Amino acid sequence: MNHIRPSTRPIVTSVDGYWTSNRRQVACKVKPWPLPLISTRYPAVIQMSETGYFHLHLVSDATGETLITVARAAAAQYANVSPVEHLYPMVRSKKQLDLALAEITESPGLVLYTLLEEDLIQLLEKKCRELGLPCMSVLGPVLRLFQSYLGAETIHRAGAQHVLNAEYFQRIDALNFTMLHDDGQHVEGLEEADVVLVGVSRTSKTPTSIYLANRGVKTGNVPLVPSVPLAPAVEKLTRPLVVGLYASPERIVQIRENRLLGLKAHRDDDQYIDKAAVAEEVSFSRRLCARHSWPTIDVTRRSIEETAAAVMRLLSERRRHPVA
Repeated sequence: MNHIRPSTRPIVTSVDGYWTSNRRQVACKVKPWPLPLISTRYPAVIQMSETGYFHLHLVSDATGETLITVARAAAAQYANVSPVEHLYPMVRSKKQLDLALAEITESPGLVLYTLLEEDLIQLLEKKCRELGLPCMSVLGPVLRLFQSYLGAETIHRAGAQHVLNAEYFQRIDALNFTMLHDDGQHVEGLEEADVVLVGVSRTSKTPTSIYLANRGVKTGNVPLVPSVPLAPAVEKLTRPLVVGLYASPERIVQIRENRLLGLKAHRDDDQYIDKAAVAEEVSFSRRLCARHSWPTIDVTRRSIEETAAAVMRLLSERRRHPVA
């Protein structure tokens, strides 16, 4: 069994030795979180076959959201292979773990886990050693770093990040608000929003709003429709951050055409997918935002997450430097 060990060079923080780069001891009395283990009993066995895919087993004693996020972020860096995800959430007993081990045995691959129960960790590690499979704790290195710095033991509570605290209820409240004020509904209540997104059809206003709401940001969105005046209540907004979303006409036409095909819909009015007409829509939306000094974001090549991150940055800047 091989261990990943931190560098012992003086210029690098050593978590195992509880020393920082300036040789200051931070937490010498707390037993560190166990080293992340990589089970490589038979290194040759763990090489992935040249199939273009590999099995990725994610074992969690909670919802598995942390594992999914980390695993997908890592897998995205490998363009020529795709993971076949096997998620095992809420694994808190030997019986539940046995079900996961059976599938791991049937479809060998990379194993990542977020388990806190030591007995379950040992069982999982043992099985992976027998199979010659790489197996690693995703939270282990981070918890060791926290322990070495804070000098405190972990509470060993599965799913501790999902407690019903004030932040959780804030997110639920934001989601309720966002669903109520989606697609230009109830514009009279938008003054209570944190963010209001405006833009022409198919600029990802709704999914971006929902993503922001899941971060606790009350978000409304208003479509800009040709020949339909914008509601005066929107133009008079003062409290929310109003952000205009736009994309290239080519991208919008492509998305609209795909949507019509998916819905098997036919429109007699081809202005909806006419490039010149769409270009005028985009131009109009940008002029409107410029007139009101609303910041704009080009979503042509942005994912929902990237657009939301840009909005969050604008919101943070506005809160640091509020408009008089």
